[in-house]
Amino acid sequence: MPRHPVPLGFVFRSRAKEEKAQAADKALVTDSNETRHPEAPKGRPTPKRSEAQSQRRSVANTSMTRKDAAKRQREERRAALERQRQALAGGDERYLPARDKGPVRKFARDFIDSRFNIAEFFLPMAVVILVLSMVQVPALQNIALLLWLIVIVLIVLDSVVTGFRLKKRLAERFPDDNRRGAVAYALMRSLQMRRLRLPKPQVKRGERP
Repeated sequence: MPRHPVPLGFVFRSRAKEEKAQAADKALVTDSNETRHPEAPKGRPTPKRSEAQSQRRSVANTSMTRKDAAKRQREERRAALERQRQALAGGDERYLPARDKGPVRKFARDFIDSRFNIAEFFLPMAVVILVLSMVQVPALQNIALLLWLIVIVLIVLDSVVTGFRLKKRLAERFPDDNRRGAVAYALMRSLQMRRLRLPKPQVKRGERP
């Protein structure tokens, strides 16, 4: 007896279509058991309203936090510079730059500020000598050249004596502290006019630090 013919559609039916149909049936069963949030993707549990709101707030706060952080950094930097400026004028150790902090550096500053230094008068003397050298008078030009030599020799001798005395005092006062660079720091300060020094002098001339 002739067999019943097999439908061609059954033979050549796509396997992918069957899998899609099964997945659709499962999705219908899942949707019938659990109500999906409109914004939730398929196949995932519906988040609670409180969780969704907290997530949206966290995303919004993240973008605001970056702007606030940049603004806060600018304000903090501006406030730090203002504190540093006031500290340089008033001598507050807490907000001084790193190169000026510490008892060793403070003592070095006070040691220089408590005495007269020939180097601090270099700029006024240099102006006078420069004016004399520009005058078209040979005698004055010779005097200017001689003054240059005298000033340079005096500054070198005064700096050597000052550095030696300061080094000795630092060794006596701070035997266990780091004194590296303190003498050079003090000599550079001695080259500045007293009223232009920063941090501002905290001792009077002749006052023992």
